[in-house]
Amino acid sequence: MPAADSAEWELPKLRASFLFQDDFKYLSSDDQQASQDLAEFFDVKFYPYNPPGAPPVFAATSKKHAVICRLTQTTDKDTNPCEIIQLIRDDSDDANCASCWSRDPVTQEPWLCIAGNDSNVKVYNVKQGRLVKTLVGHGGGINDLATSPDSPLIIASASDDTTIRIWSLAPAHDKQPCVCILGGESHSYDLLSVAFHDNGRYVLSAGHDQVINLWALPEFSAEHVDVPAVLIHPHFSSSEVHNNLVDCVAFHGDLILSRACHEDTIVLWRIEGFSSADPIPGPLDAPTPTDMAKQTLSYFAPTLSHDRPAMFTRLAQFHTPDCGVQFFMRFRVFHGPGRHPILAFANAKSKTFFWDFARFGSYREFMRELKEAQLKVGGVSRVAGGGGGSAGADENAMAKPSWLMVKRAKKTPANAVAAHAAAGGDGTSSLRSFALADKDSMVSASPDPESGTSLGYSRETLQAWAEMYDLSNPVGHVKAHRILGVDGGFVGRQVGWSPEGKWCVVVGNGNRALIYQRWGKERGVATVIA
Repeated sequence: MPAADSAEWELPKLRASFLFQDDFKYLSSDDQQASQDLAEFFDVKFYPYNPPGAPPVFAATSKKHAVICRLTQTTDKDTNPCEIIQLIRDDSDDANCASCWSRDPVTQEPWLCIAGNDSNVKVYNVKQGRLVKTLVGHGGGINDLATSPDSPLIIASASDDTTIRIWSLAPAHDKQPCVCILGGESHSYDLLSVAFHDNGRYVLSAGHDQVINLWALPEFSAEHVDVPAVLIHPHFSSSEVHNNLVDCVAFHGDLILSRACHEDTIVLWRIEGFSSADPIPGPLDAPTPTDMAKQTLSYFAPTLSHDRPAMFTRLAQFHTPDCGVQFFMRFRVFHGPGRHPILAFANAKSKTFFWDFARFGSYREFMRELKEAQLKVGGVSRVAGGGGGSAGADENAMAKPSWLMVKRAKKTPANAVAAHAAAGGDGTSSLRSFALADKDSMVSASPDPESGTSLGYSRETLQAWAEMYDLSNPVGHVKAHRILGVDGGFVGRQVGWSPEGKWCVVVGNGNRALIYQRWGKERGVATVIA
């Protein structure tokens, strides 16, 4: 765990933004009348195969274009770090909304896969700006694409035809690129989201029917196959996690994150008995829905017991207010070796939310030490930097993490209190939240005599911390660790993280992209809400 004041705890700040305004120029006159509604980025993905330290590249996908951009460090805040390096325009009449990356198996040049209403996956060579191949097979529009972490040549597509198709871009599969279909009656309505596990052998699917399925994939032949494998039943299926259509689902290790329209939360949960370290189950191991009234089926916990009373367990809910009736709003978790996992999401009211998952464990450990210290020193906890006490006492006191903000009573001048009392007020001082300026983030250890607590912090402070960092209540709403707002009406659609976690890009309506940065000296302009 990094030190409490390490730069690893830093959350992104707004660095820049850009608008791509040409999306409607090539549409019909009827479409041009609604150009403001049509101009919308639906997806953003960073190229994951650059060598470490290389400037990150991302693709923002709108209805008619894919805009490929490179991000570079700049020396002043007035210089936009984003440079457009390629533009791909789709001349078809149908709109696109999904993308994922791959690469040429021979030349290693980057490929961008794009899909949408025309039911096809189009694969472009980004360096050359040309169409390489088209994957045909779905019977409805495609709403999401994902690349296997295990192989850049394996991608998955989620379609309105209620199926997931697994495609191989390897030359051996050119004649039959679809190697597997996940279908049957496991989904009954349009699919919106698909995600791979890190090992590439498990896939999640979700959509309008509020069902979330987990599929264990078979091993695929490296040679040509005439007919794709077909999986009829998933290895886990539930319609009980959410009460509305599910538009985003993802793995977080062996845990799962998902969100649904109207719920204003992102849910972290686990499938009981599931471990990616166990042998991969086969297609015939999937449970068969013999009882149609049963809303959850699981290979991993087929029967309930005293030790395992549920097939899945809700662990936490991250609060994402002001999403309204909007759907097709995606979150993204940054994962990187030795880095903190960070969840990011943008709502329908111009705000982007960030949660640093490492803070949950650090907060839990700090509170445990704080309570233990309280018992050792006779009921009063000491935190390093407290006024009073000996120097030796401070040496043994605890350092408060820099990101734990303290609420303190504002001292009101005596004349202001008198004037307020004369006006009928009670003279009670207000509270404000502030960030500590000192490097080690030390605070006074003296307990607040008005707080009724003996931990050295007011009730307001402890409550504010619990609302953001306490995961003990699985049905509580965990507030974001940072909220950034931008001007104008912005509806976030998708979040992308650079491979090393320095950059975060959020795209949405109006073909607008917001570029957030960590560990940079420059600053864009944003309103810090929290």
